[in-house]
Amino acid sequence: MSGHSKWANTKHRKGRQDAKKAKIFTKLTRAITVAAREGGPDPAYNTALANAIDNAKSENMPNDNIDRAVKKGSSNEAMERFESITYEGYGPNGTAFIVNCLTDNKNRTAADVRHYFSKYDGNLGSSNCVSYLFDRVGIIAIEKSQVADEDELTLFALESGAEDLKISDEIYEIVTSPENHLEVLKAIKERYPVLGSEISMIPQIEVEITDEAVVKKILKLIDALEDNDDVQEIFHNCNLPENIEL
Repeated sequence: MSGHSKWANTKHRKGRQDAKKAKIFTKLTRAITVAAREGGPDPAYNTALANAIDNAKSENMPNDNIDRAVKKGSSNEAMERFESITYEGYGPNGTAFIVNCLTDNKNRTAADVRHYFSKYDGNLGSSNCVSYLFDRVGIIAIEKSQVADEDELTLFALESGAEDLKISDEIYEIVTSPENHLEVLKAIKERYPVLGSEISMIPQIEVEITDEAVVKKILKLIDALEDNDDVQEIFHNCNLPENIEL
């Protein structure tokens, strides 16, 4: 389990995530609604909304739920004023974490996130304390089973403006700049079924963790963060073995 995109990590964490489907839907609904409110209801012109919808579809959220979330965000319907906030900190063994949240109460969320880091031998840091260790990029994920010719995908992605193609066991990850992510995403969708897309923080160097006790603390920290309704995304620079479970 590396610090790469969420799709590259899916195999390791699938069992725990399946048990959290309802909570995941709540977070996805919030992300879609806020994206539609802030950038408009058309995903063709709203990168955040396009990514949020793709992520919802990758989790098999029903289309009716997605449509309702978009409608709520683009209407005058009263809703909580959520705002985006990013926390940075250090996990066990000095590992680097970035936590993106959507919250209606910054004080509550900050206290929760600080508690999780402290509980699992880490500490919440100041703004930009670890972000310099990551590169901000766009990621478009496609399942290998959906691609007949890898070379053809590579050429098409690069011609469409992508910067790179990374390969994991079951996933192709097309890497873009944040600026042209939406343009590349549109082109890819015309030819391939997309598993998901996001603007991600990819670690420049991964820290390999082999001590089982430390690995379990890191996994518990990630689980605690994922269980919080305000937490939307977690990025880290840990490379964890796949054979250790909580």
